[in-house]
Amino acid sequence: MFFDARDYAGAARVLAGLVREVPEQTGPRLLLARSYYHSAQLGRAEKELRALVERDPVEHYARLMLGRTLQRQGRHDEAAGHLRIAAALAGEFPQE
Repeated sequence: MFFDARDYAGAARVLAGLVREVPEQTGPRLLLARSYYHSAQLGRAEKELRALVERDPVEHYARLMLGRTLQRQGRHDEAAGHLRIAAALAGEFPQE
């Protein structure tokens, strides 16, 4: 509902409480990170995504979002590694 209305800050407020209740669940934390990303709370998005990647290094979408979050912050060199890993996890390999 919040995403459909593009109320990403509102979604973040609701999801933050849910993540506090069930911090081990990946889905709500990914949604929270997306909410932060879309509402330009990039530091918070990065924090959530790093927690996900630390717990599950092969979580493709978290890697992809972390790379994009770092890119948006102008940290392109740091983002590149996460984006390469995300591509590899998705089965996207460079054509030779």
